[in-house]
Amino acid sequence: MMTPSDVKATLSFSDGSAAMDLPIYKGTIGPDVIDIRKLYAQTGKFTYDPGFLSTASCNSTITYIDGDKGELLYRGYPIEQLAENCDFLETCHLLLYGDLPNVAQKADFVSRVTNHTMVNEQMQFFLRGFRRDAHPMAVMTGLVGALSAFYHDSTDINNPQHREIAAIRLIAKMPTLVAMAYKYSAGQPYMYPKNKLSYTANFMHMMFATPCEDYEPNDVLVRALDRIFILHADHEQNASTSTVRLCGSSGTNPFAAIAAGVACLWGPAHGGANEACLNMLGEIQQMGGVEKIGEFIRQVKDKNSGVKLMGFGHRVYKNYDPRAKLMRETCHEVLGALGLENDPLFKLAMALEKIALEDEYFVARKLYPNVDFYSGIVQRAIGIPVSLFTAIFALARTVGWIAQLNEMIGDPEYKIGRPRQLFAGSARRDVTPLAAR
Repeated sequence: MMTPSDVKATLSFSDGSAAMDLPIYKGTIGPDVIDIRKLYAQTGKFTYDPGFLSTASCNSTITYIDGDKGELLYRGYPIEQLAENCDFLETCHLLLYGDLPNVAQKADFVSRVTNHTMVNEQMQFFLRGFRRDAHPMAVMTGLVGALSAFYHDSTDINNPQHREIAAIRLIAKMPTLVAMAYKYSAGQPYMYPKNKLSYTANFMHMMFATPCEDYEPNDVLVRALDRIFILHADHEQNASTSTVRLCGSSGTNPFAAIAAGVACLWGPAHGGANEACLNMLGEIQQMGGVEKIGEFIRQVKDKNSGVKLMGFGHRVYKNYDPRAKLMRETCHEVLGALGLENDPLFKLAMALEKIALEDEYFVARKLYPNVDFYSGIVQRAIGIPVSLFTAIFALARTVGWIAQLNEMIGDPEYKIGRPRQLFAGSARRDVTPLAAR
C-alpha cells in the first residue's frame, strides 16, 4: 500500500521559474517514489529516463526485489522458502490470489487447472503452417495469440470472470503448447495430457513420451523442473512484464497481451539468456574444452575482443542472484541423479563456475553465476533442447504476467500506457515540389 510521506521534494529552476512541490510516497519496503504526475501540467516539462531505470511505472503488491541484498519475495515470501516448501501450482495460487492455498484451496485450484490442459484439436492444423525448423518461440508467439481465436468466451479483459477463466486456461495450456511445439519440430506425434500426473510431470510426459513408449517421470527431475518454474514465475517490472502491462492497458484480450510478453521474452538480453549461455559453453567446448577456459577468460577480460561471458551477472542483482543459489543446488542434484558429473560440457560449466567465483576480476565486478547459467545446464541434462529453453521460461512466467495484468486492470489509477519523448529531429519545414527538390 502506498502511503504519503511527510517529506516533499521541491523542484526548483535556475531561470527563476516558480518552484514546485512534489509528493513522496512510501511503499511497504524499498525506495520511496517521487510523484511527478502533475509535472507537465504545472511546468510544461517531462522527465527523461531512457529504459525507465529510475521510474516506477505502477504500484504493485506482487513481487519485490532488493538487488543489493540479493532478495526476491513473492507476495512477501522469500523465494528460497517457496522453492523448498511449495510446488509450482501453489506458487501460481499465491501470485494470482495473494495467499498460499490451504489443502482444500490447493485441491480446487489443481483440479481447475488440470481440467483445462487440453487445447482445441484445430491447434494441430495451425502448427502445420510453420516450418519444422522454426524457432519454438516463433511458434509459441503464434500459438498463444491464436488462443484468442479459439476461446471467445474469455477475451473481455474488463470482465472479472473472463480474466479468471483466461488465467486458468493459459496456465493449464502453456505446457501443452510448448510440448506440441517441441514434438512438431522433432517430427513426433503430439502426446495428450495425462491428468493423473502433476503439472510438471504431465509436461515431461507430453515432451518425452511417444505412442510406442511411455515416459516414467523421475522424481528428482520433476522436482528440478518444478523449481525452475517457481524461480521464473515472476520478476517484478521486467521488460516482458512491462510489455504485458502496456499491451493490456489498451484493453486488448488476455491471450494477445500474453503473446506480446512471449515475443518480448524471446530477446537474447531477456529470456534468451540461458540459451545464449549454453551456446557459449558449446563454443568453449569447440575451442578445446576445459583446457581452453584460461584463454576464453583472457578474451572476456579484453574489452576489444568482443567475447562476452553469458550467464553471469544480472541487471538488477548486484549480489548473488537468490534464484541462482537454489538452482546451483538443484543442478548438482540432477547431474548426480543422472550420473552426468563427468559429461564434458557439464565439467566445463563447473570449471567456469569455479573461476568466476574465485577470480578477482569477476568477484570485484560481482559477475556471479546467475539463474540462467544453472537452469540451462539443468534443462539440457533433463533432455530439453537448447532452442526450447526460452519457451520453458515463457511457460513459467505466464502466471506472473497474468497476475500483473489482472492487478493493473483492477487498479483505479490505471490508464492506457503512453510514454513521452524528447524529440531531437527536424523542426517544422515545408515540402517543395518534386521537380524543385
